[in-house]
Amino acid sequence: MARMKFLCDADRCIECNACVTACKNEHEVPWGINRRRVVTINDGKPGERSVSMACMHCTDAPCAAVCPVNCFYTTADGVVLHSKDLCIGCGYCFYACPFGAPQYPKIGNFGSRGKMDKCTYCAGGPEADGSKEEYEKYGANRLAEGKLPLCAEMCSTKSLLAGDGEIIAQIYKERVVKRGYGSGAWGWKTAYRETIES
Repeated sequence: MARMKFLCDADRCIECNACVTACKNEHEVPWGINRRRVVTINDGKPGERSVSMACMHCTDAPCAAVCPVNCFYTTADGVVLHSKDLCIGCGYCFYACPFGAPQYPKIGNFGSRGKMDKCTYCAGGPEADGSKEEYEKYGANRLAEGKLPLCAEMCSTKSLLAGDGEIIAQIYKERVVKRGYGSGAWGWKTAYRETIES
């Protein structure tokens, strides 16, 4: 079975935020939460790069390792999901994630911040695929429909790639060979504990 992964080619990202907007609209993500965001590194300086960031669905997910109630689980496709029914909102996953993916959905008085929210790779949650309950808690389940995450499909420069890890690694290798250089497959080694050799 394919191991689903994300790859952001920082040499192509133009910081248009189409990935962010597509995610918010597809899943009706509440105001103040961004399951995906674009971060600019070295803003205004030589070597400036923009990177589309979200949950990378790590091979050995640190969020799952620190969760005291084991609400995180990995699907057969390698997608890291969580159960909002089990989540207690402790925030350990927020501190453990190197990509800042888990977020509190609200800020309330007296410390009530709710259950954590994160990118689902457009794969829904533990409820039945396509059910109303699944959509209300996690958003659209595009993976069950045979589609890829909408953020990657809406990327106009194809900077953000999603899908079978072997296929997207090959696409990146071909780009590096054609360009003659690569600034690195952002987050790949941290998330998947491997490098892409060209």
